[in-house]
Amino acid sequence: MSYFKILNSHFQQYHSFCYIKKSFLVFGKNGWIGGQVIKLLEDRGFTVYRAESRLENTQDVCAELDKYKPDYVINAAGLTGRPNVDWCESHKEDVVRVNVVGTVALTDACFRRNIPCTVYATGCIYEYDAEHPLGSGKGFTEEDEPNFSGSFYSYTKTMAEKLQKVYSNVLILRVRMPISDDLSPRNFITKISKYERVVNIPNSMSVLYDLLPISIELTLHDCRGVYNFTNPGVISHNEILDLYKKYIDESFTYKNFSLEEQAKVLAAGRSNNELDATKLVTKCRELGLEVPPIKESIVHVFERMQVNLGLKKNCFVCFIMPDEERVMTRIH
Repeated sequence: MSYFKILNSHFQQYHSFCYIKKSFLVFGKNGWIGGQVIKLLEDRGFTVYRAESRLENTQDVCAELDKYKPDYVINAAGLTGRPNVDWCESHKEDVVRVNVVGTVALTDACFRRNIPCTVYATGCIYEYDAEHPLGSGKGFTEEDEPNFSGSFYSYTKTMAEKLQKVYSNVLILRVRMPISDDLSPRNFITKISKYERVVNIPNSMSVLYDLLPISIELTLHDCRGVYNFTNPGVISHNEILDLYKKYIDESFTYKNFSLEEQAKVLAAGRSNNELDATKLVTKCRELGLEVPPIKESIVHVFERMQVNLGLKKNCFVCFIMPDEERVMTRIH
């Protein structure tokens, strides 16, 4: 082995060791995404602190920052409403206190301590318009002005993003209609499979299996700014439910209704849009990472879901191994 290969090997080992010694303070430890992020970080050997403070309690937040002195902060906390965002329409003060005041205060507290802050935000701040028509393939970029205010939840997220992005220490990841490999009630697939009727509109979506590990890499590589954090392309509700029927429940049926009919049964509007993922894909390529298109990724979601639900006991699935290389492993 040449001197330069040996030197490069030693550098890579040292670089990996330095990363492992990094520490993270995660807000939203009891949340769906926060819990998954914590597991990913711990599986990779990082030191992970679970924040006990609530975003709206700034004094407690600052105390935890000073106690742990983390290398990175991840904010996966916020109010989305239960059972859905309609809840936010009747709890506006609570939503502002957490999603705007608390979220921005955390970013500011991190800035004053020179701590990078990664925020899982939302891409539900746009809706198809004349410049970005449905089916055109022209998605909203990170620079486009948000044009959706049909729900108070989205309104607060827009406010928070506009305030946060002036900070030089923040990485804002716009998640949309997040999808997981199980039937968690937070999984977009689970949600629409429980609806009596669904609208059939193509949307940008985020497959967490693909994207959460990438969010950690973006954080470690000190990326900043706003990213549309979705798989490239769009997929419709009907396409997803057809795959659900094929892979999970052959007896499943569903019905469609129009946006006008949907509006009559909802307290708040729903965002439908395509986000341009070019910035994310380009950055990932620089880091040697891939973001599969949504229509490719969703098939693998259902294949893994079959295994996770015990519906298929002999198939190939992809795991993250200790050497962080993806390998194919047979499950018996």
